[in-house]
Amino acid sequence: MDREVAQPGRVLRSGRRGRRFESSLPDHFPEAPENQRNLMVLIGMIDVNPMTKSGSFFAVNTILSQTGEKMATITKRKTGWSVQVRRQGFAPRSKTFATKSQASVWAREQESQMDRGELPSRKRLSSVVTLGELIDRYLEEVTPKKLSRVSEALRLSKMRLTPMCDLPIAMLYPTQITCYMDKRLKTMKPATVKRELGLIHHIIETATREWDLPIVSNPVKRVRQPALNNRRERRLEVGELELLLGALSTNRNPYIRPIVLLAIETALRRQEILGLTWQAIDLGKRTAHIPVTKTGKPRTIPLTDVALSILHELKGDETRLFPITVNSFKHSWRRVQKRSGLLDFRFHDLRHEALSRFCELGLTIPELSLISGHKDPRMLFRYTHLRADDLASKLAGRSWKMEQKRVGRPSG
Repeated sequence: MDREVAQPGRVLRSGRRGRRFESSLPDHFPEAPENQRNLMVLIGMIDVNPMTKSGSFFAVNTILSQTGEKMATITKRKTGWSVQVRRQGFAPRSKTFATKSQASVWAREQESQMDRGELPSRKRLSSVVTLGELIDRYLEEVTPKKLSRVSEALRLSKMRLTPMCDLPIAMLYPTQITCYMDKRLKTMKPATVKRELGLIHHIIETATREWDLPIVSNPVKRVRQPALNNRRERRLEVGELELLLGALSTNRNPYIRPIVLLAIETALRRQEILGLTWQAIDLGKRTAHIPVTKTGKPRTIPLTDVALSILHELKGDETRLFPITVNSFKHSWRRVQKRSGLLDFRFHDLRHEALSRFCELGLTIPELSLISGHKDPRMLFRYTHLRADDLASKLAGRSWKMEQKRVGRPSG
């Protein structure tokens, strides 16, 4: 049986009950582009359910995706009418308007500009957009959602002034990234430079995945990362705690001393301590809830007897335990360092000290991770620095055979 084929100038359409009939093309149709002619002919050959029109909907969307011609999509949102124009070979464009008519007019204007070649194509887009423009958009859309938004905004603002940011993404090669890295390593520590490279990497990945920018490959992936050697084993030595307490006693800010002592008893980070509220403290259960953490996962920690006594003596406001700013604490801590003579002792080292003390008290790795918030035991080992001489004292006068005999087991 011969198949019925649509000839140029006529379209096979579906009528009621599936009966087919011919329909002449409009007068203006022969001048339409070839892909649009094929699109209309194919749509006419689809059998449409006259009740649901589901066949027509499926056909139009399928054929549009196959031909690469996508019409504008207009959607009602809470903030207005959102329109998105997507066409193969061009970057998607979107905007929100107060009325649907305004959205339709803008969509037609964008499609007309694409037809006339007035908008940059996807192939040209990466040759036009610079790294600095990506940083500007990242600062506006992504950075404000992060906990580290203040420090990240400062870091990106400084990075924005470098010559590398004036280069188009298509001209950004690993060579430029390496030159930036080598120059920064002369004045900054490897950990800082590695964070900056990670930030550039994430900006380019965001532009590729979420902003639909045609970037062939991320140049940061092909750059050798700086070697890190930032392991710290700094703990309070004999007599240093007394020096620290003496310097704290002369500080005029009444919150600095309890903050330092609480850090030793809880292993909390600076930002976690400054963010503590009375609502998060349960004196009956002897716990403190930390809703905002570095890892993004809330946790609840136990409170020692010393930590409870510190909390009982506090005279904070009705909401926060320590109603001071981060900068205020930084300035006070620098003065404590100078007065105590412990210039190489950082506040974060108190977290090392606390976790090491908990480990020496016999807490297991799972128990330590509950306090510290680490999920990876390897990361926890970085903060748990046991002294070899302390372990030697534990092993002094002990042997495996003696322990087996003590518990009543054969030593073999």
